This record gives sequence, C-alpha cells and structure tokens, in this order.
Amino acid sequence: MTVTHPGSGPDMQRRARSMGRTAAQVAVVGVVVYVLVDIVLQLLPPHYSPISETESNLAVGPFGWIMNLNFVGRMITSIAAVVALTALGGTGILRRLGLWLFLVGGFCSGVLAFFPTDIHEVGEPGLAGESVSGSVHLVVATAGFLAALAGICALTAWLWRSRVLPRALAAASVFTALGVVGILFLGLAITVFPGLVGLAERVCLLGILGWVIGVCGVLARRARNTEDAR
Repeated sequence: MTVTHPGSGPDMQRRARSMGRTAAQVAVVGVVVYVLVDIVLQLLPPHYSPISETESNLAVGPFGWIMNLNFVGRMITSIAAVVALTALGGTGILRRLGLWLFLVGGFCSGVLAFFPTDIHEVGEPGLAGESVSGSVHLVVATAGFLAALAGICALTAWLWRSRVLPRALAAASVFTALGVVGILFLGLAITVFPGLVGLAERVCLLGILGWVIGVCGVLARRARNTEDAR
C-alpha cells in the first residue's frame, strides 16, 4: 500500500500551480496600477514633464508620498513575477540568474521610496546627486534598472532555450529589446540630450513592465486553462 503525503506529489504540484497563478495575476494587476498611478501623478502639481524629467521627480512634492508607495508597489510586483516564474519550474543558470537579478531590481525600487531624488533644472546635462539622499537614489535607481534589464534578458534567453512558455516568447523578446533600446537611449540622453532623459527612462521602464505583463499574463491564462480542464 502506497501512502501519499498531503504535502507531496500531485497535491504539492496543484498548490504550486495555484500559487503561480495567483502571483502572476498579482504581477499583472501591479503593473496596471503602477502605470495608472504614474499617469495620475503627471496630472497633479507640480506638473513634472514626462519628457524632460525623470519619474523619480514625481516622489518630490505635495503628492510625492503616493509615488513612494508606487515604488514599493513595483517591488511587490517584481516579487510576484519572480514567484510566478519560480512556480513555473525549470532549471538552468539563465533561469536562476534571471530570477535573482530581477528580484534585485525589484528591491531597488522599494529602496527608492526612502531616499528622495534631487530635483535638477530641466535640460541640465547629466544626472548627479547633490545630497546624500539624492546620491543614494541615483545609485540605487541605476543599479535597479540594470539589474532588472539584465534579469529579463537572461529570463528571455531561458524561455527560448527551455520552451516552457512558448506563447510568451514573442512578447518577452519584443519588450526585452525595447528595454535594451531604452537603456541605450537613456545613456545617450544623459550625456548628449538631457532634455529627453524622462522619455528615455520611461522607454526603459516600458520594456521592463511590458515584459512582466506579457509573460505573467500568459502564465496566468495557462494556469487558469489548466484548472478549467480539470
């Protein structure tokens, strides 16, 4: 007679699928909420320009606390995406490296909430911290962007190699490419076209958040279809 423990075998697999589906849904909702909050804050005083001023400026001003909560929300969204992808299963160094890098990027977003940026004049060349808080914000923001982008690059390569989520490959590839273009554009904007630094940063962010929507959206649908089939 074979005894099946409630925490192992098919029961554990069902729990993992359920957790992955929930985490994927949280990640998708988190991205939508993050973008909506950004849009609303752009319409509120002091009316920062999304083209010439960085997103971090939204955390400075009478409604800055909302943006700080949004930064924490982006961290939670990143954690949810990592949980969803972990539940998907699989092996390989690309998968492990990608998950850890994306998680680091998410935690960096949360840290930004506690270190307000320095406000620079529109069109001022380069970005430099003028205070301790501003300097920490700049370093953490840069590290977070690079880690998140490196993470989605590694995870996209893993998805292509493993073929565990074929329906997400197109979206993952497009948004990864957009994120890479965005970070190159950001570097160019900082050094040559400072008046476009806000736009460049948002292109980069669009690549990262779009990747989460594209991959986790497919994950959530696949998990739901699997449950319905049962």
